[in-house]
Amino acid sequence: MSIRLTILNIFLVLSGIAQGQTEVAPIPKREFRGVWVATVANIDWPSKPGLPVEVQQKELLHLLDEHQQSGMNAIMFQIRPAADAYYAKSKEPWSKYLNGKQGKAPVPFYDPLEYAIVEAHKRGIELHAWFNPYRAAMNLNIAELAPDHIIKKHPEWFFNYAGKKLFNPGIPEARQYIVSVVLDVVKSYDIDGVHFDDYFYPYPETGQVVADDQQFRIYGGEFGNIADWRRNNVDLLIKELSDSIHSVKRFVKFGISPFGIWRNKSQDPEGSESTGLQGYSTLYADARKWVKEGWIDYVNPQVYFPFFYRAAPFEKLVDWWSNNAFGKHVYIGQGAYRATEKREGWNNWSQLPDQVRYIRKNPRVQGSVYFSSKSLTNNLAGFQDSIRTQFYRSPSLPPLMIWLDDIPPLSPLTLQATVTSNGFCVLNWKEPYMARDNETAYGYVIYRFAAGEPINIEDATKILRVSYEKNLTSFTDYTLQRGKEYQYVITALDRVKNESLPSNIATASY
Repeated sequence: MSIRLTILNIFLVLSGIAQGQTEVAPIPKREFRGVWVATVANIDWPSKPGLPVEVQQKELLHLLDEHQQSGMNAIMFQIRPAADAYYAKSKEPWSKYLNGKQGKAPVPFYDPLEYAIVEAHKRGIELHAWFNPYRAAMNLNIAELAPDHIIKKHPEWFFNYAGKKLFNPGIPEARQYIVSVVLDVVKSYDIDGVHFDDYFYPYPETGQVVADDQQFRIYGGEFGNIADWRRNNVDLLIKELSDSIHSVKRFVKFGISPFGIWRNKSQDPEGSESTGLQGYSTLYADARKWVKEGWIDYVNPQVYFPFFYRAAPFEKLVDWWSNNAFGKHVYIGQGAYRATEKREGWNNWSQLPDQVRYIRKNPRVQGSVYFSSKSLTNNLAGFQDSIRTQFYRSPSLPPLMIWLDDIPPLSPLTLQATVTSNGFCVLNWKEPYMARDNETAYGYVIYRFAAGEPINIEDATKILRVSYEKNLTSFTDYTLQRGKEYQYVITALDRVKNESLPSNIATASY
């Protein structure tokens, strides 16, 4: 028996699926299933810098295929690891992690972000462009930077910390520059979301200080202390980005993945039952405020801890974030990379599956995001097997954001089914008429039911395919069984994944 099959069998026993037992919980029709694809230091993609373009593309397609097979419906694709770019339409230089040298373009030329968007959308996967807002260089060797790097143009915008160059959030021009970088992508690419991680002010390092006293003296006059001023600097960036993103494209989702603890209850009665590091006072990230003010569409806290962990209990933090959602979405960041650690809580291979179960029981939590891609595709602790055979065994659509758009598209027209001589069913349809918000289809969901079965598009197990290809008007079903009759319907999706009523029913038999 292969190692992979052995892992799967062990996990099925732990999950209660083996020996005739089955998972009775239905698969949610809507659920956010995300994964971080980290490019900094080549964590997830590409496997190393300077690979031939065809190898880079092959690796990316394999990554997307793996996650599609695992039922994922979103990737957080890191396109700006350190004031550099994995995309062509940028004022910043090409990333050294892509082509081996900062500023060097792919040869033959292609745009990795554009390529990733097209291929993700074919697979029914949203692409959220992941920016690291403040990291500018991974070391202090300025000679390694491209001639046009922003550090060389405006060295006064940065401070050194723990061997890295970081933007100083207290300088208005630096914040405005970051906003312009993000908006370039929003305007130029068909992304589904803008995503920030937890790196605002730096995580504390022994013997290191944030060198921003001078800027505090210049810009911090209305603040009684530097901590409040720093938090306000981050707030200003988030508020301006929220307004700017949605004014350019109202359907682009803006989300942030803060550290798992906002504040401990011992420091603030509104805080969580925890005792660990606090994002509010350490990173100057007031994530609760961003949600409460409606500046972000989703919050994605990094709850990379096990159940009952004393400093940061998973269950307490999930409950706290869900109680502080203020009507916006909560997606829990889960530490798939920790799945095989020999540490408290992680010795039990059912830790991650139990976390998924816990999340699904909370109606104010809409899904999960896993760090990171390689941890899933490497099947650590058999978790990829678990989501494929149990939790995500059927496709799912992202949860609705009615504050962005609550008008569904109209239904696709004149669906027809034709069975070929070799037993394939070819579906053809026409795109819907324009809805009252002047939108037509951005993508489609294809459903198949048995003959005589009620047409219930809330049943995720009936989904054959989800695709965000607005020009798609044909699909071939290669899985017909001889002697069976089928019913098909198609629905249309708009930009934020509102779904139409079903089309007419087309029948087919082989």
